[in-house]
Amino acid sequence: MPIITINGKRFEVAKGTRIIDFATDQEIAARLNGRLVDLATVVEEDCEVELISFSSDEGKEVYWHSTAHLLAHAVKELFPEVKLAIGPPIAEGFYYDFDFKRPFTDEDLVLIQERMYEIKNRNLPIERLVMKRPVAIELFRKLGEIYKVELLEEIEEPEVTLYKQGDFIDLCRGPHLPSTGKIGSFKLLSVAGAYWRGDESRPMLSRIYGISFPTAEELDRFLVMREEARNRDHRVLGPRLGIFRMFEEAGPGLVVWLPNGMVIRRLIEEYWIEEHKKAGYRFILSPHIGRACLWQKSGHLDYYRENMFIFPYGEEEYVIKPMNCPFHLLVYKSETRSYRDLPLRLAELGTVYRDERSGVLHGLLRVKGFTQDDAHIFCTKEQVVDEVTGVVELALRFLKCYGFERYRVDLSVRDPHHKERYLGDDQIWEMAESGLIEALNRLDLKYREAPGEAVFYGPKIDIHAYDALGRSHQLTTVQFDFNLPHRFGAVYINRAGESEEVVMIHRAIYGSIERFIGILIEHYGGDFPLWLAPVQVAILPVSRNQAQYGRRILSRLRRSNLRVFLDLRNERLNYRIRDAETRKIPYMLIIGDREQKEKKVSVRKRKEGDLGSMPIKEFLRRIRDEIKKKA
Repeated sequence: MPIITINGKRFEVAKGTRIIDFATDQEIAARLNGRLVDLATVVEEDCEVELISFSSDEGKEVYWHSTAHLLAHAVKELFPEVKLAIGPPIAEGFYYDFDFKRPFTDEDLVLIQERMYEIKNRNLPIERLVMKRPVAIELFRKLGEIYKVELLEEIEEPEVTLYKQGDFIDLCRGPHLPSTGKIGSFKLLSVAGAYWRGDESRPMLSRIYGISFPTAEELDRFLVMREEARNRDHRVLGPRLGIFRMFEEAGPGLVVWLPNGMVIRRLIEEYWIEEHKKAGYRFILSPHIGRACLWQKSGHLDYYRENMFIFPYGEEEYVIKPMNCPFHLLVYKSETRSYRDLPLRLAELGTVYRDERSGVLHGLLRVKGFTQDDAHIFCTKEQVVDEVTGVVELALRFLKCYGFERYRVDLSVRDPHHKERYLGDDQIWEMAESGLIEALNRLDLKYREAPGEAVFYGPKIDIHAYDALGRSHQLTTVQFDFNLPHRFGAVYINRAGESEEVVMIHRAIYGSIERFIGILIEHYGGDFPLWLAPVQVAILPVSRNQAQYGRRILSRLRRSNLRVFLDLRNERLNYRIRDAETRKIPYMLIIGDREQKEKKVSVRKRKEGDLGSMPIKEFLRRIRDEIKKKA
């Protein structure tokens, strides 16, 4: 009889036992030998099972994916002529894309949501079906689901999985909840247009967004937080606060940094440079274009050509740089390297360009041109653990500096059951994976291991930071690469005097400057800490009588390298105070006749109010201490 180990406890079970027989009402899916499966999965042999609840990231994905199917089911019942596209879970909820003769309206959303609750209350079993691919193609062709047919025709596997609830059926890998009745409370949030597969040359579809939770209380809390998130939207705050703009005339996904944004950007870059100097990195700068043959050699041209800007020049092709790594390899190979020269840490704030489809662009979070805080470490196998440990320690210092108090660490490793999908032999994968694990253990960091999520050329660590609203953002990546050193013949002379392939580690702390600033705007709600605030102090004379005194204070603060604004506009003081609040300036110095006579300033701090009158020397001491502490 099979032995099943569930959440660490061993059970001897009969063949044919289902995982759901061991689950509570709170558990909605399972990880079977590392693979995410439905609770209805049957146990046939010895295995390890981890039960998954909504509280986990995987649980949320299963829950929201199942609700997306519930949405599609309701839409098909109300509007049978609709064609189904795709409906995945996303970071916060789910969406489903539909091809309909007209855009959906708010009134439609009310009807659809009501029908979703009706289908939920039917408590229909959600069944997993395995079908031969040609049979599935014929099924969806008969149903008139042209988008499903297109997806199926691109799948290489001979068999595919479908999910059925009542008379509704959809192409899907799953897993899903056991039944529609397991879905608690949900709400449809909005409708937007979306091109099929993000390609503006393809049909425009109607995308319905939604969210769901096990309880109504959780849904209500989310809706409150969503409203707060809307108030923090970087696409609104950024232009309003003079940080960045995007101009239609310039092209989609291309950022123009405004003066306040340049202050923030430079401070972020200067801190990055300062910390990397301390960590022993050496800086380089590579060109914005290069011969296409360089990316042919790296393999990028074969895999990413559709996302690259390529243009003819003379009798060959050139590429606008989509990534920095090939240039870093050229620098490494430009000299003969010995084991004594390693580790070599090359860092670059390198601007790259990728032809992202318009349908996936999103403010600063997804753009066509961005600056990677990129670095590559070239080292020996023996140096791997120390180098990875150093990168993670560096990343954690950065998170603390910017006020990210919570984070999650993911370890992406290869699928042990499909090793043929990955480049490199067992020995090098074991070295890399064990090196990452040892580094995380050395730092006593908890992590989630994700089998099968490594890219084909190496395992990686991802650090996800949680912002002030509890949303997760993937920032730091530490990625092994067995592909590029081999393609470029990147070697070093080892202790035995022999040539040996170098170990290459990609890593980024911010990810990209653009995306990181977008995240920061929303994390702080535009209220940047003093050290990052574009304008740190506003000087507000009560009347023109204090203008000269205001200029002397302005000069004194500027000599102390503070970013200061003297507001001499012919407006009432209350209006100028409100304006400084709207511009989210951390400190205001109010100066009237008394302050001028006593050579003091009346200090007002944003969100704290009046701090009283004090000499300028005391104010400077206070503000320097605050800047030194950063976040």
